[in-house]
Amino acid sequence: MTSSPTAAGREPGDSPDSPGPGAPDGTYDRLRAELDTLTTEAFRSDLSEIDRLPTLEIARVMNGEDATVPTAVASQLPRIAAAIDATAERMARGGRLVYAGAGTAGRLGVLDASECPPTFDTDPSQVVGVIAGGPAALVSAAEGAEDRPDLAAADLDGLALGPDDVVVGVSASGRTPYTVGAVEHARRLGALTVGLSCNSGSPLAAAADHGIEVVVGPELITGSSRLKAGTAQKLVLNMISTITMIRLGKTYGNLMVDVRASNEKLRARSRRIVSLATGAGEERIESALAATGGEVKNAILTILGEVDGPTAERLLRESGGRLRAALDAARG
Repeated sequence: MTSSPTAAGREPGDSPDSPGPGAPDGTYDRLRAELDTLTTEAFRSDLSEIDRLPTLEIARVMNGEDATVPTAVASQLPRIAAAIDATAERMARGGRLVYAGAGTAGRLGVLDASECPPTFDTDPSQVVGVIAGGPAALVSAAEGAEDRPDLAAADLDGLALGPDDVVVGVSASGRTPYTVGAVEHARRLGALTVGLSCNSGSPLAAAADHGIEVVVGPELITGSSRLKAGTAQKLVLNMISTITMIRLGKTYGNLMVDVRASNEKLRARSRRIVSLATGAGEERIESALAATGGEVKNAILTILGEVDGPTAERLLRESGGRLRAALDAARG
């Protein structure tokens, strides 16, 4: 991969205090002034001697900082819930959930998307993540990519966005050009947009239909937004994908009935889920799974609804995959 310019046109090795090739005079002064306004970038003078502390004490301090994150997330629950309801509505019509971000935020989006197929048996194209710099940026820094809103537009154009799609832009600072550009471009294309950041009054939240700002405060290590900010983003992304899937009928109660049994552990889990849902014995569970090609949701329906495999498949298809609705139809 060829090296590309870093932020504001600076080439690797240039001093951040003087403009690099192609950067206009005053660029770094402006950027540093912006960073001074961000809570996530604030300097904690009370931690300036942290490197002198015993390891256990540093761990205690860090754990205490992490413990504040759920409270910050809780303050945004009404906004998170509104974004989830809007997302589920569009996905129920066949839309997709797309995460967009750079660096840590982008990696968290790709991670959350990658967990949906094995957890909820979604098609890999239904929940996707795009990251500034492409797949290579998952394991190494993509210098300069986060400063390119045009790259975000190109990445989203490759997905052929439509009005039923949802784009969630993720950025700790709330000002990353790639992420803000992704949300702005998606909105122009008619997609629903969500902006998740960790600073109040962010350009990202302002650009989105649904702005979520989880303000976690200054980091333990100044500017390292993979810490509290990263944790907050992971918690919110967990909520967005998980609760959306609950709304789409991908669970039965709190059971993961759309699990894709792709290995021995998941095959064992499938049998346990059928057992928990039905209370049936091992022989009946094995028979039900055999009759439904190993599909957990279908197997549960054959037992609780007392129908055969083909009927279970039809009832689930007619109910949009919602097991409770299919059960009502079977019992009716």
